[in-house]
Amino acid sequence: MITGWVARQSTARFPGVGVSSLSEQPSGRGEVLVAIINNRLDFTVAHEKRWYRVPVDSKEKWLKERWPPKWLALYQTKTFGQEAFAINYYAKVIDIAEVSRRQLFEHEAENEGRNRRYHQLLLEPLRRLSKPIFSRRRRRIVFIPTTWEKFIRASEINDLYDESSLEDRLWAAFKPLQIRAERQELVTVRGRNYFLDFAIYCASGKIDVEADGDQWHANPERAALDNLRDNDLESVGWQQLRFTANQLQEQMAEYCMPKIVATINNLNGLEEEDFMPRKIDLQAPDGSRQLGLFDNL
Repeated sequence: MITGWVARQSTARFPGVGVSSLSEQPSGRGEVLVAIINNRLDFTVAHEKRWYRVPVDSKEKWLKERWPPKWLALYQTKTFGQEAFAINYYAKVIDIAEVSRRQLFEHEAENEGRNRRYHQLLLEPLRRLSKPIFSRRRRRIVFIPTTWEKFIRASEINDLYDESSLEDRLWAAFKPLQIRAERQELVTVRGRNYFLDFAIYCASGKIDVEADGDQWHANPERAALDNLRDNDLESVGWQQLRFTANQLQEQMAEYCMPKIVATINNLNGLEEEDFMPRKIDLQAPDGSRQLGLFDNL
């Protein structure tokens, strides 16, 4: 059992956990699964017993098209102190077996959950990232299936998402302006779960920016679901901006970014932790225009 957790500890505390240089790893597009680890017992299991479990039903719900992973990365929650809300450790997946909870935890008391099925990911020894991949907003995640290329280049959680080339294009346009949107943000409204392509938090509101493929809304059933979704989100304060593939590919600078920036500024600028809200000036080198003391919110 790990006790007295202190962030940035010497790797001597954890025999078998080495500090890794990702540049030394293969450059192929091997799949990486970013998974949550929210207690020290599970970390101990991953470190000492070298396995991690993914419920079979969760895999079917969230990961069906991005399975099996070749690598596992661990996103630590608030339990881990100063290491929290970041990816500090990862490991190569050696093999995957389907087992019951009873097989994983032989000495656990009998209960109705003992028959639940899991994918047991068998791991090589954990490796420690030389530089953590952190979450700016200390967000919760479900799973993030990504590519090795994105994993080795990521500096924050939002760099990892691998949903579509349109989203990647928009994310690349946000970064020079320091628009710190949250990608694939999970929002629950009246018991219904919605993943927002980009959630932007402003001083006087919040924006959901959607990068829509042209075929996505050609389906009448999809359009009806989007109508329900948009109405749900608007009812709890989200402003909606949707852009087509053609707009994102051909009119990013002329239409998409000015529309997004105008909406941010109309909501009195980006919410900035520990700082005044920040409006955006597209003519400024870094897009920044910090609100002054006498600016109206």
